[in-house]
Amino acid sequence: MEDILRLIKQETERQNNGIELIASENYCSKEVRAMAGSILTNKYAEGYPGRRYYGGCEFVDEIERIAIKEACDLFECKFANVQPHSGSQANAAAYRALMPNGGKVLSLVLNDGGHLTHGSPVSFSSNFYTFVHYPLNSEGKLDYQMLREIALREKPDVILSGYSAFPYEIDFKKIREICDEVGCLMMVDMAHIAGLVAAKKHMSPVPYADIVTSTTHKTLRGPRGGLILTNSADLIKKINSAVFPFYQGGPLEHIIAAKAVCFKEANTDAFKAYVASLMENTKVCSNALKEMGALATDTDNHLFLLNTLDSFGITGLEAQKKLESIGVTTNKNMIPGDKLSPKETSGLRIGFAAVTTRGCTKQDAQTIAKLIFDYLSNKISDEQAKEVVKSLTSNWKNIEEI
Repeated sequence: MEDILRLIKQETERQNNGIELIASENYCSKEVRAMAGSILTNKYAEGYPGRRYYGGCEFVDEIERIAIKEACDLFECKFANVQPHSGSQANAAAYRALMPNGGKVLSLVLNDGGHLTHGSPVSFSSNFYTFVHYPLNSEGKLDYQMLREIALREKPDVILSGYSAFPYEIDFKKIREICDEVGCLMMVDMAHIAGLVAAKKHMSPVPYADIVTSTTHKTLRGPRGGLILTNSADLIKKINSAVFPFYQGGPLEHIIAAKAVCFKEANTDAFKAYVASLMENTKVCSNALKEMGALATDTDNHLFLLNTLDSFGITGLEAQKKLESIGVTTNKNMIPGDKLSPKETSGLRIGFAAVTTRGCTKQDAQTIAKLIFDYLSNKISDEQAKEVVKSLTSNWKNIEEI
């Protein structure tokens, strides 16, 4: 017990004293953390509200109903399943609902920004379904005409969009039109942009897709977990069966309570203001790096890609380790057309969701850009870089206060 508490204290210090730029991480509120750590963790509740396999579920039933309602209100959707333990679990259930006997999925080339569950050979997805892929164009953007041509040729059962390392807006209406022309279903994994969609800073996929999956952390700023949305009364029955009993057992009712709080928080003007600042900070940092001579992408959302190999002569892995040594956390990432392996990569994925939650300003974002550029260019020492990190983080909220 003492060892665990000591390590939690050390992790708290690491989070407070560091600059978190991993695009899939964020800091949830005290209220969300209170729900996640509540006595609801004691309750087994296999099944769904009103249809449980255990007694004593009258209160967790109401909590789950509230979470479903809040999710539907937030995303202007008819039906929601709030039980998936993760985004990967949500995707597994969505595939099962859409293709119960297997089928073909057309998704983005993984090295161009797709997720492991979008057809990676190491994922369940490619073992249970046939995946074919569409690439980004030479500018690293979606080419909808090329997507249409590939879809007409491949005749997939499902076209999948929504990505883990794509810095531009997605036109879900155009993809729906392609799906209708091909005669296939449409699925969107909006895990990364869910907060932007909630704040109406990105086109919502909900009116267009047959099924939308998401995580509840990342830009949505909730607990770690998954979510599935649909407007189809037929599909929600298939989704529910795919989640339980097909893929999961008992739901985590303490996390579902935390999701309910998260959805409520995201349906406020304060959250909309947060997302606006997040997107502004991301763009400021990207633009500043480009002005200094680094090869960074533009951005329409919460993240951008930095080509460290051509900018600084080091791999993404080397850049990640170097920045981590001064308390700046990023993650190595493939860039479109990458010649290096996923273990090394030619770049970094950089996002501002977490630091914006702590109070990062536009001026701070510019300082972070200069810190990254100068340190990876070997223009400043470790000690100088650490002083910049200390100066920035000392002015931000501690994570216990969020």
